[in-house]
Amino acid sequence: MASKRNVEDDILDATRTCVEAFGVRRTTLTDVARRAGVSRPTVYRRWPDVTALVADLLTRELRTILLDEEGRAQDDRPGETTRTRLVRHAGGVARALATHPLFTRVVDSEPELLATYTFHRLGTSHRAALEVIEPTVAEGQDDGSVRSGDPAVLARMVLVTVQNTVTGQRLFEDLLEEEALVDELVTLLDGYLAPPGHRPDGHSP
Repeated sequence: MASKRNVEDDILDATRTCVEAFGVRRTTLTDVARRAGVSRPTVYRRWPDVTALVADLLTRELRTILLDEEGRAQDDRPGETTRTRLVRHAGGVARALATHPLFTRVVDSEPELLATYTFHRLGTSHRAALEVIEPTVAEGQDDGSVRSGDPAVLARMVLVTVQNTVTGQRLFEDLLEEEALVDELVTLLDGYLAPPGHRPDGHSP
């Protein structure tokens, strides 16, 4: 018998397929159950509606991206400071989100759902991100590559800046390609986190 985790993953996988193909408004719990190969009560017992189901799906996908990009950010690079590693990680997360089929579909077709999920509450995925960002900010302050300040505040600003850049990427599409937008984000974050008297590239003037 499949475990609870596997059943829920199957349902979330089916939800992702439906949303990417049809959008949130045209996806129903019945559609998801059919595609997942489970009964409708199995879905209804776990999620009251499609909005709740998509919120959990977004959380899962965000967690996956955070873990993947955190692993890449841990690669040793000679001469790289903690700040540079943090900014590189943030840029990788933004790049992954900006090209993710699910997120691009939601941004294009149901932006109000993403706005509710990302702007109106500090959700599970936000907390997962902050658990990575805040200790890294503190580590950077210890080695002198990140400016002074409350690590919780600096970490929250990094999170919000990445989030707003990704959700607002369509505002730049007449000016910048995705990669160029990520480059601008990286420059912005590096300058924000750099101590006084340091250039954004990490070298003193």
